[in-house]
Amino acid sequence: WEFNGSFYQPSAFLMMGIPGLEALHPWISIPFCALYLSALLGNCVILFIIRRTPSLHEPMYYFLCMLALTDLGLALCTLPTTLGLFWFGVRRIAFDACLTQMYFIHILSFIESSVLLAMAFDRFMAISHPLRHPAILTRSTVLKIGLAIVLRGMLSLLPIPFLLKRLTYCGRTELSHSFCFHPDIMNLACADIKVNVFYGMIILLSTVGTDFVFIVLSYILIIRTVVSLTTREECLKALNTCVSHICAVLVFFIPMIGLSMIHRFGKDVPPLVNTLVAYTYLIIPPALNPVIYSIKSTHIREALLRALCRKRG
Repeated sequence: WEFNGSFYQPSAFLMMGIPGLEALHPWISIPFCALYLSALLGNCVILFIIRRTPSLHEPMYYFLCMLALTDLGLALCTLPTTLGLFWFGVRRIAFDACLTQMYFIHILSFIESSVLLAMAFDRFMAISHPLRHPAILTRSTVLKIGLAIVLRGMLSLLPIPFLLKRLTYCGRTELSHSFCFHPDIMNLACADIKVNVFYGMIILLSTVGTDFVFIVLSYILIIRTVVSLTTREECLKALNTCVSHICAVLVFFIPMIGLSMIHRFGKDVPPLVNTLVAYTYLIIPPALNPVIYSIKSTHIREALLRALCRKRG
């Protein structure tokens, strides 16, 4: 412990694996390895295919590249501590390292939410205003949107590590997960955390909450446009371009909302449920998104098959 007058701060935190199943951690690590491998390889393949295929150089796939990069970042943020704990029993993480990991996890989560909103806007423009779509979403516009998304996440979350460093901690150092999460660290403090709670709630609602509302609004407008189409085939074709994105939105937002609710209101929720929801939130989307887009996107699937055929040839 570091002592400075009446101010106490732990030198490290202790991470938690899956409560009650500690003896099975080496076996449990097998599906986690498969998910991480899927996330790393799948998103790298998506990036490679889009970069090497000129016909995919359009807004929809630029945003997909942003999503793949974000998913890679999320996987790499949690992989060292999660597998380190499961394989080698390494539970200790330094205080500053924990704050750094937490900062990047939250930044990347916010970025993913914003990218999903940008993809919803792209689908809305492509279906509702197809003639104006290329003129509005140019390459430079997409680049500016990406830069704005990154800056929004970085700046909105910049105060969080400093708000945690000002707190006094009482002696409890055990986290609820194998990674660092803002509510988890905050609840270990014995000081007044009202500022942290208020700021965290305001930032969550004004970023992720706003993104979700606008995504829903985009799909309401898309459905209104699709309903006005003359034939059933046109309706299905328009909706089919949105299926991958809808799946990505559900896979990301449902666990995130569940985890937020558990941390704020679920004090009586069993620790195992809390842990499983947290892993679902941070590991499942990066692993599933490349699979979803590879299955549903004909262009990506064809480009991938062409790349495999060239290698075999």
